[in-house]
Amino acid sequence: MAVRVGFVGAGGIAGAHMNSLSQVKNAQLVAFADLDESRAQRAAERFGATAYTDYRQMLEREDLQAIYVCIPPFAHTDAEIAAAGRGLGVFVEKPVAINMDKAREIEAALSAAGVANAVGYHWRYYDLTERCQELLASRTVGMAMGYWLGGLPGVPWWRRMDGSGGQIVEQTTHIVDLARCLVGDVKTVSCHAALRALQDVENLDVPDVSSFSLAFESGAVGHIASACLCPTGYTVGLNILTRDLIIEHRAGRLRLIEAHQTTELRSRTNPTVREDQTFIDAVESGDLSQIRSPYADAVKTLAVTLAANRSAETGAPVNVADM
Repeated sequence: MAVRVGFVGAGGIAGAHMNSLSQVKNAQLVAFADLDESRAQRAAERFGATAYTDYRQMLEREDLQAIYVCIPPFAHTDAEIAAAGRGLGVFVEKPVAINMDKAREIEAALSAAGVANAVGYHWRYYDLTERCQELLASRTVGMAMGYWLGGLPGVPWWRRMDGSGGQIVEQTTHIVDLARCLVGDVKTVSCHAALRALQDVENLDVPDVSSFSLAFESGAVGHIASACLCPTGYTVGLNILTRDLIIEHRAGRLRLIEAHQTTELRSRTNPTVREDQTFIDAVESGDLSQIRSPYADAVKTLAVTLAANRSAETGAPVNVADM
């Protein structure tokens, strides 16, 4: 029988997972909860499911095996904890929270319940990321350089630090997580950020540019730049420098630069379908070994991004272990 899935949040990124799960044969979408009743209704009509405006009612009334939590960072309160308490598998879209206290509370609840859990860091599910891991296994990484440079999202909550946590926490987190995946955990962060060009945008207190350096526990060094002031999308990805190979990882595309040749590879997988299939399989089988971004690991990525914010505020380097 198919795994019965409910959604907490039916807008934005939830739509991507709905589309993905429609391709996962052992998943059945049976309920949607959203504060916007019309969004919940549209999703429910599409899948022949039931709509709710209160996820607590959904958890009470529906016979679920898993939930997807696809809500803004500030809205993470107790949906994950309530679901874990009922023994449901829990998939959470990034970032997992807006502060470490809440993230650790949810992490503890998931661990105590022993339920399947995963976080939507889909870059880990690219076949190209696997290729990078193979190439780097026998090489020493000297430097990693990451980028999330683009425009300003339109949703109001994104433009407030108390809504999104800022661009580093909400968007650039993907690049931080990819760097952790390929280079290893981060020891210290030093960040500068400013609101430069978008000072006339109403209700905006998120920096429109930032730059932070990282010292990895391996000894490698890194740098990640963010901007949301560009008139159009510019570049998003991670570059990795070794002695004999430069890797340029972009969504769906990999460029391998060596002394006498350059090779370009294209992804043959849909990473969102792959991560959703992996999560549903884990809920069904109880085998969590194939999940590439469990909640506890995603909390480590959150710690790096929040350390960057703290460094920007204080003007001093921050030890990630202190977060």
